[in-house]
Amino acid sequence: MRLNLYSLQLFVAVVEEGTIAAAAEREHIATSALSKRISELERQVGTPLLIRRARGVEPTEAGRNLARGARQLLHNAEGLADTIRDQASGAAGHVRLAANLSSITQFLPNDLARFARQHPRVQIDLEERVSSVVTRLVLDNAADIGIFTSALDLQGLTVFPYRRDRMVLVVPAAHPLAGHRALAYADTLAYDQVGMHRGSAGNEMLMRAATAANLPLRMRFQVTSYDAMVAMVKAGFGVGVMPGEALALYAGDGLATIALTDGWAQRELKICVRAGEGLPNASRLLLAHLQAAALG
Repeated sequence: MRLNLYSLQLFVAVVEEGTIAAAAEREHIATSALSKRISELERQVGTPLLIRRARGVEPTEAGRNLARGARQLLHNAEGLADTIRDQASGAAGHVRLAANLSSITQFLPNDLARFARQHPRVQIDLEERVSSVVTRLVLDNAADIGIFTSALDLQGLTVFPYRRDRMVLVVPAAHPLAGHRALAYADTLAYDQVGMHRGSAGNEMLMRAATAANLPLRMRFQVTSYDAMVAMVKAGFGVGVMPGEALALYAGDGLATIALTDGWAQRELKICVRAGEGLPNASRLLLAHLQAAALG
C-alpha cells in the first residue's frame, strides 16, 4: 500500500473542517478533486473513512485512527524537510574540530559559544590534541578544521591566521626572579622548570630555546594542562611558561608573572583545512566564523 502524503494532508483537513467544501477551500483545491482523493484513499485502505451526512462528514473509527497517524506522519515529514533545508544551507550539520590546548583555554570557548547561538543545530565535536597531531588529523580527514600553533609539515593544508598569544613566565611570589618585569628565557634556565608534556608545542619550544642558549633545561615536572602547571609552580616546584591569557584563568595569590623578551614568546595560532577540498556547509560556516573572529 502506498499512501500519498498529500492525500493524507487533505484527509486531515476534511476531518478538522467537518466538510469537504471547507477543506477544499482551506487546501486550495477543487471540491471534486478532493472528493476523488478521499475516495481513492478509502479504496487503498479497504474501508470507509468518513460518514457522509447532509450537513457534512465525520470520521469513522478507522478514519479517526488514520487521521491520528497521518498527523504524526505529516509532522515527521515536515521535520525531515526542515532538516534537509537546514543542512543544505549549512544551518545544521556536524563539524569535527581539532585544536591545541592554547586555543581551547584562551579563545575557542567564546568563539564557539557565539557560533552555537547563531547556529544551534550545528553539532561540533571538539578534540584537544598537540599541534602536530592537529594537522595530521586534518590531513587524514579525521578532522574538518584544525587550530594549531606550530607544525613542521603543512603540505596539503590551507592555512589561515586565527589569533596571537604571548607566552609569559609564571613563578612563585617568593621566587628570586619574582621582582623582574621582563626577562629573556635564558635567564630562567638556572632554575627548575615545570613544563608541558613531551611532544607538545610548548615543550618543544622550551627545548629549542635552551639549546639555542647552550644551557641545560632543568625540567622537574611535565604536565598536561595549564592548571596543573600553575598548581606545581605555586607549590614551589619550579617556574613555568604559558600563554598570558590562559594564566589569567588560573592565577591568584602566591604567583608572579614576568614578560618574556624572546621573539618566540609572541606566537601565532592558525586555522587549517585540507587543501583543494570543499568543506561541508556546516564546516564552512564555522571556518568563516573563526576567520571573522580573527579579525576582531
